[in-house]
Amino acid sequence: MRAIQKSNCYHKEGHEATCEYGGSLYMLLFGVVQVVLSQVPDFHNLQWLSIVAAIMSVSYASIGFALGFAQVIANGFVKGGIAGVSAYRAADKVWNVSQALGDIAFAYPYPLILLEIQDTLKSPPSESKSMKKASIIAVVVTTFFYLCCGGFGYAAFGEKTPGNLLTGFGFYEPYWLIDFANACIVLHLAGGYQVYSQPLFAVIENWIAEKYPENRFLNKNLTCKFPRLPGFQLNLLRLCFRTIYVVSTTVIAVMFPYFNQVIGLLGGFGFWPLAVYFPVEMYFKQKNIEAWTIKWIMLRAFSVICFLVTAFALIGSVEGLMSARLSQGSKRDVLRQNY
Repeated sequence: MRAIQKSNCYHKEGHEATCEYGGSLYMLLFGVVQVVLSQVPDFHNLQWLSIVAAIMSVSYASIGFALGFAQVIANGFVKGGIAGVSAYRAADKVWNVSQALGDIAFAYPYPLILLEIQDTLKSPPSESKSMKKASIIAVVVTTFFYLCCGGFGYAAFGEKTPGNLLTGFGFYEPYWLIDFANACIVLHLAGGYQVYSQPLFAVIENWIAEKYPENRFLNKNLTCKFPRLPGFQLNLLRLCFRTIYVVSTTVIAVMFPYFNQVIGLLGGFGFWPLAVYFPVEMYFKQKNIEAWTIKWIMLRAFSVICFLVTAFALIGSVEGLMSARLSQGSKRDVLRQNY
């Protein structure tokens, strides 16, 4: 949303203009929207929002790919090199690589919502077969867009490649297309927030309801009705818990507005346990894999390697987050001194 403002400013004032806008207001507005959307009862009621989010995702990814490809053609040559963006120190390069691994670790897996999605499928064919086919298609399409956006983005800008192609202003024109792509990102994240949060809401709310089955406040539903709108059920537990959750994430976002570093941190936290460790352990139990067989050794080695990579990504993302925070504090101190 801030990038749309900046894009319009650059179009009117020129690319060298000082177009700086704060992001806290937009974060708060996004939080307000999520408080409202969070009152959707469960994952099964999110089909329309999920479809909109998916369309928006494909739209802005296609625009980013097309703009990067067009920029490479306009340049007439490929910028950058096989070693990637250079750094002043070897340590900085290592941290950049670890943060990139964290970003990838966050972007690919979807274990939190896999079973929730599978539960919405109809049979025949069997839910597991449909989900396996859908997962393969999703990973292939995702990989295509990641490679195209990342590869052509780097080929277009080389050393000056921004962390985010659409909000980092590698592209300035056509400004209306960049505005549209960023609007797609807003809608995609609005839906994506709910798709990933609803399973968490369901688990915690069911646990609380089972623990306190006689509590009238937690289990009471209120019927709300507005003029010319259909009535709906409002649960007090859902209203309070989900509102507190959204407010908490919004406060954290305002305190740490560093997209790539936070994404890397979340990827470092969640990838190994959710996408590797638990699935491997469940497979051992389900198939009765005996210890020290070839399959057992290979899967154990796979789990250990993924753990080491995830730990590396987590450490690098923490370092990047702290560096970004300290850098912002230093800039504020300089501005105060100049003032």
